[in-house]
Amino acid sequence: MLVIGTSGWQYRDWRPARGADETGYLYPGGLPQRSWLEHYAERFATVEVNNAFYRLPERTTFEQWRERTPDDFVVAVKMSRYLTHIKRLRDPQEPVARFFDRATGLGGKLGPVLLQLPPTLKADLGALDETLSLVPAGVRVAVEPRHATWFTDDCRRLLEKHGAALCWADRLSRPITPLWDTADFVYLRLHEGRAKPWPRYGRGALRTWAERLSGVREGFVFFNNDPGGAAVIDAGVLAAEAERRGLPVTRVPRLKVRPCAPSN
Repeated sequence: MLVIGTSGWQYRDWRPARGADETGYLYPGGLPQRSWLEHYAERFATVEVNNAFYRLPERTTFEQWRERTPDDFVVAVKMSRYLTHIKRLRDPQEPVARFFDRATGLGGKLGPVLLQLPPTLKADLGALDETLSLVPAGVRVAVEPRHATWFTDDCRRLLEKHGAALCWADRLSRPITPLWDTADFVYLRLHEGRAKPWPRYGRGALRTWAERLSGVREGFVFFNNDPGGAAVIDAGVLAAEAERRGLPVTRVPRLKVRPCAPSN
């Protein structure tokens, strides 16, 4: 099963300018912003919440998201930057406890938690081991290291020990991480394609990703190329490519747009 969504839902350029043709936009022009989450959740079965990274919402906000979305909706949440970028995984007890005290307001809709590490943070397996040991039982975690020193056999074994996924990441239609399978699920972030208009992905690149994902038990895929609605458009293309290979896919909108220029 592929669970496909985008990194956030609050993007003004996902709706047309007043009076413009609404083809290719997720939100109708007259839809108020307060209703965007409900509209999104009717068309996608998951979202990755990035704003928790910058400013951790109160528990009541997570509870409201739980109440406003369908029963089958799953919310992946990015860990607060206070732990990953300010503390740099040091003394993780209080930041981890505070994060989960709030994020568990989602109840059964809490999906994988993403730990995106700073690109300047070199491998510190002891700190990562301590952090992962504090995650509540039953919560899935994906780790997105961005310094090459993390990509070692010792790190892979550590992730396997905790059942944590190495986040697969793509930029410019190329994997920028190893494609390790360290957990019972895969977590993929697609940051930026090479097709036109920027930052779209070309169909060939998405076809390749569908092939890579064809053997996974369960895969969470989030498009982070949000400008211009590229994430929504590309999600539909990936879903179609996956279905051609017989992969079950959660609901994804299929926007009617002109095809983008092919990538090289």
